[in-house]
Amino acid sequence: MDLIPSFSVDHDKIVPGIFVSRQDAVGEAVVTTYDIRVTRPNREPAVDVAAMHSLEHIIATFLRNDPEWKDELIYWGPMGCLTGFYIILKGDRSSKDIYDIILKAFRSVEDAQEVPGATSVNCGNYTMHNLGMAKWYAARFADYLAANAENSLIFEYPKSERHVTEDGKEFFDS
Repeated sequence: MDLIPSFSVDHDKIVPGIFVSRQDAVGEAVVTTYDIRVTRPNREPAVDVAAMHSLEHIIATFLRNDPEWKDELIYWGPMGCLTGFYIILKGDRSSKDIYDIILKAFRSVEDAQEVPGATSVNCGNYTMHNLGMAKWYAARFADYLAANAENSLIFEYPKSERHVTEDGKEFFDS
C-alpha cells in the first residue's frame, strides 16, 4: 500500500505554522488543503479535546461569515492527532497568502462570548466545549504566528527522506 503524501512530512521536525498539505484538481478548478499546526507534534501535548472542539466551532463560524473568505471556504476541521486543523479553500494560494485570515481567525476567538452551535440541537457533543481553554490556545497560536511572520519555517513543511530500494520499496525510520 502506498504511503499517503501527508505521512511523508517529518512530524518530529514540524513546527506550528501554516502549510500547504495538498492540491487537487476538481474539474478545471483547484482546491488546496492547508495544515494549520497549532502545537508541535510529538514534542508538545495535543490541544485539549474540549478546547479543540470549541476552536472548531468558533473559527468555522468566523470563516463562514467573513465577507472575503466565506465563498472560498470548503472545510475547516480538527486533525485527528489534535495538534491542529485542516482548512480547504478554493484556489491555489501559498501558505503566506492565507496567513492574514488565519491570524485574524485565531484572534477572533478572544472576542467570543460563547461557542456558536453548542446546543444539543446543533452539535453532536454539545457538552464537550471549553471556551476559556480555546481562548488560551488561540491567543498562544496567534501570538506565535505574529512573532514568526518572517520565519519561513512556519510556512514550509520539513520532508522526511525515505530510502528506496532498486525495486521501489520504501524503508522508514522507527
